[in-house]
Amino acid sequence: MYISGKFKVLLLKEDIKAKSYFYHAKNTMRPFKSSINPKKASYKENYAEMEKLVQELHEQLAKSQNQGTEASIARARKRGKFLSRERITLLLDKDSPFLELMPLAGLTHQGGFGPGGTTVAGIGYVNKRLCLINANLGTRKGGAVDYATSLKVLRLGEIALENKLPTINMVESGGANLPDQDRVFNNYGASFREMSRRSKLGIPTISIVFGNATAGGAYVPGMSDYTIMQKDAAKVFLAGPPLVKMATNEIANDEELGGATMHSRISGVADFLADDEQDAISIARDVVKTLKPAETHAAPSKPVVPPRYSADELLGIVPANLKRAIDIREVIVRIVDNSEFTEFKTNYGITMVCCWANIDGYPVAIIANNGVIFAEAAQKATQFIQLANKSNTPLLFVHNTTGFMVGKQYEQKGMINSGAQLIHAVSGSTVPHISLLIGNSYGAGNYAMCGRSFQPRFLFSYPNVQSGVMGAEQISGVMEIVKRQSAASLNKTVDEKQLKKEKDAMFKDAQQKASVWHATSELWDDGVIDPRDTRKHLSLCLATINNAPIEGSDAFGVFRM
Repeated sequence: MYISGKFKVLLLKEDIKAKSYFYHAKNTMRPFKSSINPKKASYKENYAEMEKLVQELHEQLAKSQNQGTEASIARARKRGKFLSRERITLLLDKDSPFLELMPLAGLTHQGGFGPGGTTVAGIGYVNKRLCLINANLGTRKGGAVDYATSLKVLRLGEIALENKLPTINMVESGGANLPDQDRVFNNYGASFREMSRRSKLGIPTISIVFGNATAGGAYVPGMSDYTIMQKDAAKVFLAGPPLVKMATNEIANDEELGGATMHSRISGVADFLADDEQDAISIARDVVKTLKPAETHAAPSKPVVPPRYSADELLGIVPANLKRAIDIREVIVRIVDNSEFTEFKTNYGITMVCCWANIDGYPVAIIANNGVIFAEAAQKATQFIQLANKSNTPLLFVHNTTGFMVGKQYEQKGMINSGAQLIHAVSGSTVPHISLLIGNSYGAGNYAMCGRSFQPRFLFSYPNVQSGVMGAEQISGVMEIVKRQSAASLNKTVDEKQLKKEKDAMFKDAQQKASVWHATSELWDDGVIDPRDTRKHLSLCLATINNAPIEGSDAFGVFRM
């Protein structure tokens, strides 16, 4: 475990109060005075390095914006079709925000259909109602569902359920990608199950069918609460003409089997028959008006005062080199309203900052790492989580930690017990959680800070993030130690060249799998974001989680003392 020079000061307990690095915040809600100097060499170096990573992010996101080949797009244009992203724009309220989710899903998958799969998805306002929107990319591989897309759809279902969001599906898909069927089959089925469960709970799904919805894909409009089909374009059937001919020897055309007019007049699968795409989208917007109003937990206070410090400075504050320490408060004040917060237990467990603040008018309780997690820091965060649950306040976890402190002294003092208390608190907490990874997020530290496996409502990462069981250096180093000990126990001589080769290979593999690009490809997060957009993302996330009642828990697992 790496411990920076600044955190060695903590271990040695050298005149901590003299270190203003840890003592900017006061236990009163008032603006924080930043000590960041943009002219310093360290700031400029951080900025330049992070700017390169942000540029790489935008290059990756540009790939996800690709909606298909030139030929497939030209065919769509010839038929008078809008592209998926254009449909989303027409559906959303004018000039309203849209939070795109998982745009890089499947980024590193071999044989996949490209970053983001074959769907564009996110959260936005439709007739002033927050909705989850899922638009098939009919011009990319015909909208067929590859493995990454199937995982993405399942995650979208979780988000809709937890936040009680109506879902609007913009359908144009050939169904499951058959070469991927072994990995898609069960995920596809689970997405239908979840549609049914949401419907049972009164969380509706609206489907707008613009083109093909065949085979299993026919159950998307078939299981929706409201289904809109576009005349002379929508085709919804379990089997197309060739398969019907082969299976039953019956001859039928597309319209007879699954055309929009047939489903509107005969089968009843269609609830609304639209003249064209714009009419279909207009009908969907009208349907949203009829939905049961959201039971809002909290509305933002007005007026909202933005942060006093520029979000652009986050590039110079958050290091690309994760061995450099930062004061997490310098990040917080570039995100929260008026750059002010009320800090809890300022002088105790100082490698964990706990504070109350507002983001775009929404109250939030923040738990943010200021380095490695000591027992005192874990205990403080545990108590803070209980307080957040008592006041029904959402929690924001900001990750920058290599994990819990290790070593004989800390084990003997019960580091495991303190860490377990924090994990119990996170697991038992019932207020909504949002996680933001801005640096290291390793081992049980990731779990204790509500990493993906602890199911936060939303999780976003900066492009410098690394996460996993432990760092690549530690993994390869541990492997070397184990192999040397094994050789010694067998009285064998170590082949140094072979050992180095294996260690280097393990280091390279671990480094790649710890990268944010691997993590986002596997949906360990809901997106990698430009640090300067943090407040925008968190604002819409908080609006979403306040879309439904919030109730904290009084019950937690057994806290070992």
